[in-house]
Amino acid sequence: MAGPCRLFIGERSDPFFADAEGALHGYQFTGQDTFAGKNVLSIALEVPNDILGAHPAIGVWAEVSLRIDGGLVQMDRGGHPSLTLLNGTDVKLAARYNAGQPADDLKNFVGDWSRVLEKQGGYSPDEARAALLTVFPDILRYDRSMPAAYPNGRTLTDDVFDTRLSFLSRGKIGPDGVGPHTDLLPAFPFLGVPNP
Repeated sequence: MAGPCRLFIGERSDPFFADAEGALHGYQFTGQDTFAGKNVLSIALEVPNDILGAHPAIGVWAEVSLRIDGGLVQMDRGGHPSLTLLNGTDVKLAARYNAGQPADDLKNFVGDWSRVLEKQGGYSPDEARAALLTVFPDILRYDRSMPAAYPNGRTLTDDVFDTRLSFLSRGKIGPDGVGPHTDLLPAFPFLGVPNP
């Protein structure tokens, strides 16, 4: 704890829940949670609202970089949970997205991702663009004057995987049958203790 802020860095029970295997096999869901019983290296930061400025709305995203030849190379990034499902199996598109910045999303990815929405969800080109404008730039928006629930921020029990699959398919892909984990803690850092 440093002043009014708290920081936790360490291994915790993975709070993400989804039938990722079902998604990889033609959306044939079995209700098996790919992340149940798994651990994740976590960073949890608690900051008082007044530190975030007077305006109640903020936007956040995260980047993961790897040290290569003495410098940091950005390998992954994201704001909206599971938005990268739109990259599909296109490795080059995923690499280009992960190396980019949210400020460039409209310029660099609307065309590629519109085609994904057209193919996967049957969106028209105009509908695909309009849908993407609801998530671009890829930052997670949070208005502190309203309750947190995705897409206004995200709580650990929000079913973002089902939300993203519905977005991708324009409602044609149903729920994966997986619910939130029950090992969340009621207080900071909120993530469950590590699994054995």
